[in-house]
Amino acid sequence: MAVLEIKDLHVKREGKEILKGVNLKTGPGEVHAIMGPNGSGKSTLAYTLLAHPKYEVTQGDILLDGESILGLTADERAKKGLFLGFQYPTEVSGVGFSHFLRTAYNSLSKALQGDDREVFITVREFQKYLKENLNKVGLKEEFLSRYLNEGFSGGEKKRAEVLQMAVLKPKISILDEPDSGLDIDAVQSVAKAISEVAGKDATIIIITHYARILKFLNKLDFVHVFARGQVLKTGDASLADKLEKEGYEWALEQHA
Repeated sequence: MAVLEIKDLHVKREGKEILKGVNLKTGPGEVHAIMGPNGSGKSTLAYTLLAHPKYEVTQGDILLDGESILGLTADERAKKGLFLGFQYPTEVSGVGFSHFLRTAYNSLSKALQGDDREVFITVREFQKYLKENLNKVGLKEEFLSRYLNEGFSGGEKKRAEVLQMAVLKPKISILDEPDSGLDIDAVQSVAKAISEVAGKDATIIIITHYARILKFLNKLDFVHVFARGQVLKTGDASLADKLEKEGYEWALEQHA
């Protein structure tokens, strides 16, 4: 289990301040949605959480189980249990999908992660584990023999990101616009995959513009309105419906 707390976070990129005092706290097993217009800083928040080098934290803190992770690199934060699903997953020719997943899994050793993951001795054991998770996200077994994301459709790439989440079992998953560029059928499939792999103690943060993917989730605990580099309002799932019907202008006016 893990608790993520973002406290008065200010972030700059190339000298321009993008995040202007973000405050957000998540608990174990919760599903959060961060919704906001283009250019509001949502993706900046995601990249900052995973220590992207182009983003400079100038004020505030990021705490995981009460300890600051600002001094940790991206791989060190991953070993602490953080995971980022990309908005635009990169195609990596020559790197087998199955090999990539096994390497990533093994790097998150049980001693570092402190979780209940199994230790797989043979490739065959790990392949069996992968196939079980493939079924959860709706991908075919043939994907394991292909190169990472190469030739995948938009929906397949997003489900491949969710497959990584299922395999690696992070404590906190940040999914940056998992519905971006997808048709309604693909959005529903990705949402179903997210719900399938969500654990009782794992926290999921979904960043999105629209409420459509949220409607297909099994649960949604909190919705945060994100604009002007801040969390302007927090509510339950009904807040997403209000944003879908009325847009963001009313929330911006309340915080003018």
